[in-house]
Amino acid sequence: MASKNEIDGMNFEQRHGKERVRVGRVWSSGKDGRHFFVEWNVSISLLSDCIPAYIHADNSDIVATDTMKNTVYVKAKECSEKVSVEEFAILLAKHFTSFYRQVTTAIIKIVEKPWERISINGQPHDHGFKLGSERHTTEVILNKNGTLQVTSGVDGLALLKTTKSGFVGFIRDQNTILPETRERMLATEVSASWRYHFESLQSIGMGPLGFTEKYLDVKKVLIDTFFGPPKEGVYSPSVQATLYDMAKAVLARFPDVSSIQLKMPNIHFLPVNLSSKTNPVIVKFEDDVYLPTDEPHGSIQASLSRIRSKM
Repeated sequence: MASKNEIDGMNFEQRHGKERVRVGRVWSSGKDGRHFFVEWNVSISLLSDCIPAYIHADNSDIVATDTMKNTVYVKAKECSEKVSVEEFAILLAKHFTSFYRQVTTAIIKIVEKPWERISINGQPHDHGFKLGSERHTTEVILNKNGTLQVTSGVDGLALLKTTKSGFVGFIRDQNTILPETRERMLATEVSASWRYHFESLQSIGMGPLGFTEKYLDVKKVLIDTFFGPPKEGVYSPSVQATLYDMAKAVLARFPDVSSIQLKMPNIHFLPVNLSSKTNPVIVKFEDDVYLPTDEPHGSIQASLSRIRSKM
């Protein structure tokens, strides 16, 4: 997305912003003194009416990117109570589109670093945190007229099951050596993003929005669908089929999610086999020792969205 204009008989598109603004924020509970901590990596892109800066070297309509960086810290300070990454992105977008007459659209992307509260002897620590794995993400697009898109996501969600997966019936040609199997490990690192149905600032209301809770709930549905019940699990005939089941489960469970996109690389664990025509089998391997690999890997991605009813 970029601001588009016609200049000298040519189409000209532009936007500017600040990338990778890192901010940490600590909140203290007034009741028990317990600390809450977040670390965010913020990226800002502004679509604005600043064409003179490009064609006339006139910077009078430019919001300096250093100002954008400083605004992140100021707005973080102004959040007197703990906010979700989505709420903070909306707050920033509202500021840029309302405070500057030149700005027509603000695009805010934030990645939250997965700091998790630790427990000592089974008791949650008041101010101790450790770094986790998957990351909570968001993208907010807000226009000056109030139209809004909010997308939440999870990145780096590493999942693996040691059985209940196979891959058969695929196209075979002169370049195919992959054997068919109904028994293999399945590992992936899920990147998922889902868009909420509301389309304006007015439609999201003024109260607590529950984005963090919804993030945890969506992540749980993705994980539960991937693995299936604890004892019997669920069979995966392909990464594609499992991806579709996961996406469909999210839309079925959450009516306020209008679409979801999933990217799931097929990360291979290759069974070790040391036998050859000239070497007898010294040790018999029975699909219990594997060579972990991370590249090359299969790349599978798809999106699923609701079909709007025709009026």
